Amino acid sequence: MIPVMKKYADELVRYGEMGISVDFSKIDVPRELTDRLAPAVKQAFVDMEALEGGAISNPDENRMVGHYWLRNSSLAPTPELKAKIDDPYIALKAFAADVLSGRILTPSGETFCDCLVIGIGGSALGPELVADALPAHGLKMHFLDNTDPDGMLRVLSQLRVARTLVVVISKSGGTPETRNGMICAQEFFLSAGHNFARHAVAITGVGSHLDKVAAEEEWITRFPMEDWVGGRTSETSIVGLLPAALQGVDTDSLLRGAAEMDAHTRVPDLTTNAAMRLALAWYAAGDGRGKRDMVVLPYKDSLVLFSKYLQQLVMESLGKELDLDGKIVNQGISVYGNKGSTDQHAYVQQLRDGLSNFFVTFIEVRRCASDLVEVEPGCTAGDYLQGFLRGTRKALTESGRPSITISIPQVDAFCLGALIALFERTVGFYASLVHINAYHQPGVQAGKKAAGSFLKLLAQVRGALGNEVTTAPQLAASIKTDEEDTYHALVHLAESGKAKWIQAATADQDIFCAMQ
Repeated sequence: MIPVMKKYADELVRYGEMGISVDFSKIDVPRELTDRLAPAVKQAFVDMEALEGGAISNPDENRMVGHYWLRNSSLAPTPELKAKIDDPYIALKAFAADVLSGRILTPSGETFCDCLVIGIGGSALGPELVADALPAHGLKMHFLDNTDPDGMLRVLSQLRVARTLVVVISKSGGTPETRNGMICAQEFFLSAGHNFARHAVAITGVGSHLDKVAAEEEWITRFPMEDWVGGRTSETSIVGLLPAALQGVDTDSLLRGAAEMDAHTRVPDLTTNAAMRLALAWYAAGDGRGKRDMVVLPYKDSLVLFSKYLQQLVMESLGKELDLDGKIVNQGISVYGNKGSTDQHAYVQQLRDGLSNFFVTFIEVRRCASDLVEVEPGCTAGDYLQGFLRGTRKALTESGRPSITISIPQVDAFCLGALIALFERTVGFYASLVHINAYHQPGVQAGKKAAGSFLKLLAQVRGALGNEVTTAPQLAASIKTDEEDTYHALVHLAESGKAKWIQAATADQDIFCAMQ
């Protein structure tokens, strides 16, 4: 697909008072496509209005999807829901202020200096993005976002444990990765002579298992996590705002940026609605089937995690086997990226000269706060950064590679909130255009179920493994399990120090036995 060269001024959507613009001049969205999709575009605006009005948008879980209310609670469909947004936000700001001012102290009477956030998926990716993008004026942030024991130990070892506040985020308290991280953190605190509960805060569903544990153990405090906010759209909820506030971020500004972008992209005008224009560009680039990957290239070190954040938002929302009518469609858009100009010494070579199976989303940050040193007469490092962005964009266009450029004035709480909101609404619009549900995740649940099955098998294999040597086929036959899965369970037990393993010529001849 060779982009049709268009005059940039005619293809630039600008929100002047926000300082944000989106340039569509380097991606071809044919007029016949927009004409053909006009009914779908109209329906997408109707669907979005219904979602914001409180319609059940996740039928699998019979719940509303209310992340847009979080930055403008007056949009909430009932006064009760509005209060469930406003009251916890007031409480979290007061709590963060008390921690940062020293009104809330550690058990030993010191101020907190570190914050450990334990979560998974959106409960970690959003807070991690904010922590990396925005300067910390409060606590130093750390994250446990996986069930890798080596990774957890590396993070835990960096903590000043006696002065660490822990925020555990889980809607139910039963999410394995978060539960495992919490248990490992509890043991680490105990081994260092500290009572974990006196350092801990819970963000969880009211009445959940975690809520009950936190109450029984008398954690410092608890904050409610509503079931109408999905993890990948939770950065403007308690999930994202409490860690941000503890970091010292201006959360009011982050919410204001999101709310202003919401207001602009709520208007059903195709010429000025950047989110709908983005959704149509995604559709055109991938023929409505995600045939092209989205490469996200922010030209700013502080936005290096933005592509990782968008991977979850876009791929979990749009990666669906079935459409709304139950037909198999296998939808989705793959997302990857790093940062400019690092990528010019990495995969931009392939982007320009290799397989043309992508479109690029450049993120331009127009201002540099510290661009004072001339690296050449009359030229700063920031000038070079802008030159590389413009040069790469032009080189890709000359090779027929489509791109979109989103420009923001600086990386601050306001602009970050606006970027998050822009992509959230784009995902919603695109899902409507291709007739899928963006707000459920059956594939994730299938993966969790499969993991649970393996853990049951692991226990079964360990229980059956005796002192007599055996092979995977022999053991599988005796306990009536899958041979390959049994082999992998035996290898895991051996590498974990729970079994002996002697390798043979082929894997099915390897022998195992229990540790003596």
